[in-house]
Amino acid sequence: MKIKTADWVFVGVALASGAACWTLLGPSGVRAGLSDAGDLLLMIMPQLGAGLLIGGLVQQFVDRERVAAMLGQNSGFRGLGLASVAGMLTPGGPFASFPLVYALWVAGADAGALIAFITAWSLIGINRLVIWELPFMGADFALLRFFVSLPLPILAGLIARWLVLATPLKIREAPRS
Repeated sequence: MKIKTADWVFVGVALASGAACWTLLGPSGVRAGLSDAGDLLLMIMPQLGAGLLIGGLVQQFVDRERVAAMLGQNSGFRGLGLASVAGMLTPGGPFASFPLVYALWVAGADAGALIAFITAWSLIGINRLVIWELPFMGADFALLRFFVSLPLPILAGLIARWLVLATPLKIREAPRS
């Protein structure tokens, strides 16, 4: 496994933050920061572990040819719509959704479908609509926001497909397992 540049950037920022904390707050500040980081790690590990497990298992039982046909570059509006509905119905935070997006990418989904999925998940998540928006904002607001947001995942997917075809902007080749 190759360490990516972004990983080194995070390591550098962490080391710089630690040095700044040591300089400003001393060793007790660094210990408190490490303790807080440990608490955060313990809090997110179950979600992250479950999300990675879901992503890994999905990669094993999906039919790549079928995913490519349903969500690949030739899937048209139907593929964008299917990805949008899947994104809307995916519960949970990024620890659950991004391993699933990764699994779909490896299985043959194109940039447009992946972006439609992520856009729908982030803008129109049904679980957030039911759990948060309806109780706090009421049905009129929740439905207005839902219907206003409804075309955005497909529009984002279309723009992504156009950018991949018409510009130098590309997503890297998906790894094959």
